Amino acid sequence: MNNTKTEKELIIASSHVSECTNMIKYPIITDKATRLLANNQYSFVVDPKAKKPTIKAAIQYLFNVKVIKINTAHLPKKKKRVGQYMGWKPHYKKAIVTLAEGDTINLFAEEN
Repeated sequence: MNNTKTEKELIIASSHVSECTNMIKYPIITDKATRLLANNQYSFVVDPKAKKPTIKAAIQYLFNVKVIKINTAHLPKKKKRVGQYMGWKPHYKKAIVTLAEGDTINLFAEEN
């Protein structure tokens, strides 16, 4: 018997399923992100403390796809003005996920 576990199984076993769902916040749907869909790349807002291996395991677990590569970026917070008051938009982390050939994630719900 072979009792070795894959990297994905170790990460999922060490963290709860709820942590995986809380790590991936929501998909980014902008002009640039929709252009990246042609290259089988998907953009997500993730928890700023998340690391690449845990993001990879969470995407593979949640969407049942094979992830080839992940690029991450910490985007700076921006100024936001509401009337006379000055504030800041929150800081967030963006992950661009490249999937294997033939794998897709359905971001747009189809209406019947």
